[in-house]
Amino acid sequence: MVEDGASSIIFYWSIFQTTFSIPDWKNVVYGWQVFLPPIIGAYLLGSIPFGLILTKLAGKGNLRQIGSGNIGATNVLRTGSKKLAATTLLLDCAKGYGAVHIPYLLFGPDITFFTALAVVLGHLFPVWLQFRGGKGVATALGVLLGLTWPLGVAVLTTWLIVALIFRYSSLSALVAMALAPFYAWWLGEPQPSGIAMFLAVLVWIRHVNNVRRLLRGEESRISLNSSRKAS
Repeated sequence: MVEDGASSIIFYWSIFQTTFSIPDWKNVVYGWQVFLPPIIGAYLLGSIPFGLILTKLAGKGNLRQIGSGNIGATNVLRTGSKKLAATTLLLDCAKGYGAVHIPYLLFGPDITFFTALAVVLGHLFPVWLQFRGGKGVATALGVLLGLTWPLGVAVLTTWLIVALIFRYSSLSALVAMALAPFYAWWLGEPQPSGIAMFLAVLVWIRHVNNVRRLLRGEESRISLNSSRKAS
């Protein structure tokens, strides 16, 4: 029974791996000297808290004590500075883009699966902030743009449409990331589809509290004015 179960797991994993073009772990183990530095670099890049840094440099105070305490662009907007929020959004997005595009050019496509996850994990759990980071939406968007720009544009467009209709940043992110794997599949991109699926899971996990507030009708809406409400 145990052997049959193990064989089934291996069989279905091989199908999953082939469908989404996930690199063989054996290649990673054997080539760790090549894979490890860019993966660590991607994590450290993702760990840079641009929102926190920019807010302090602009004299807006400690972002951890503003609004939700999150380090992302949505919370930076609560400082009342649209420019700071936009800059944070672009820089967080650039982290994701650089973490997949540069390794792809230097090492090939296999490495991007791991650097994509590493940069988003770095943003979610930054070593510089005792592993208390952001929600990872902008960084994940940058990853998808770096993998294939039509996928990134589709996800961004979805976010904007949902945000314009419902005015919930969290809901926009949840819907956009949930649809990302299907967009990648529709575009005929197997590896980005697999990466998008893992990123969607990470983003949804980080938005558990937002989902609870949405269900209770207590989630804060997007506002261009300064606010101290949690999100």
